[in-house]
Amino acid sequence: MLYFQSDYILGAHPTVLEALVKTNLEPLAGYGTDPYTESASQKIKQACQLEEAEVYLLTGGTQTNKIVIDTMLMPYEGVIAADTGHIAVHEAGAIEHSGHKVLTVPQYEGKLNAKDVRQLIEFFYADGNQEHMVYPGMLYISHPTEYGTLYSKAELEELSALCKEFDIPLFVDGARLAYGLASNETDVDLATLAKLVDVFYIGGTKVGALAGEAVVFTKNNMPKRFNTRVKQFGAMLAKGRLLSIQFDTLFTNDLYLKLGEHAIDMAEQLKVILREKNYPFYLASPTNQQFVVVTKDHYEKIAEIVTTGFWETLDENHIVIRFATSWSTTQEDIDQLKEFLPHYEL
Repeated sequence: MLYFQSDYILGAHPTVLEALVKTNLEPLAGYGTDPYTESASQKIKQACQLEEAEVYLLTGGTQTNKIVIDTMLMPYEGVIAADTGHIAVHEAGAIEHSGHKVLTVPQYEGKLNAKDVRQLIEFFYADGNQEHMVYPGMLYISHPTEYGTLYSKAELEELSALCKEFDIPLFVDGARLAYGLASNETDVDLATLAKLVDVFYIGGTKVGALAGEAVVFTKNNMPKRFNTRVKQFGAMLAKGRLLSIQFDTLFTNDLYLKLGEHAIDMAEQLKVILREKNYPFYLASPTNQQFVVVTKDHYEKIAEIVTTGFWETLDENHIVIRFATSWSTTQEDIDQLKEFLPHYEL
């Protein structure tokens, strides 16, 4: 069986796991006060070319989204997102559970555009009943998006300027950030992202870590008593070493970016195979997630050979499925997929 259903099907990259084992019996202070936390933070700041950045390590994506959004918003504010955004669809109402409404705008291949965001905000402030409504208090985007697509530098600049105009923070979900930074079709690097947004996180869970996301506040804007708020959410690890050692390792010798580059190399080969075998793409993704349209019958057929991710039902007979490469995809995986994946008959 071949495994292409997601980018978090294996544990940790061997170098990360080796670092955890090597330091296992080293006595370290808890709650993020260990020296590896400071070292990881400094390395991330250097990678972002932003010495004034504030870095905080958390465990998982939904947890991170919920904490960042809740701590940066007032109780009467909501967060704007694409209607396919992770916080709007696949987080089980975690944001609403914290008391904040997700205000959705249309998506275009997973992305939102500044025009729709402006319209939402302007309509709100033109409404005479706004005091009885949820205020738009933040803009949330994913990079890469849930469909593997990427924002260009120009698009991020436009969204950044819009957020500054209306004095709301721009928050980027970077669960798969390494795969966006390594794409052959991006003009956005880590320093550019850090310059244009107010807060983002560097995903580790899907990029070689056992678990972990590194939140980066870029404008000296970490919420007051953030540490205490994290504790209230039950998200503070006594053994902060679990996260700090992993991120310290991922940001040593450019390992994080190298893992992203490897996944993109595997994805480019995957795309060639899918084209050769006549699989119609749902959209053009420049990152590690590739979406194709198949009949339900064909899905059952390939499921005997390869695991893929069900994405959505397209019509009565067709569904969209996802093939995902990752840091852990091997050349052997790709070669075997080429050999055994059946051709798709239109």
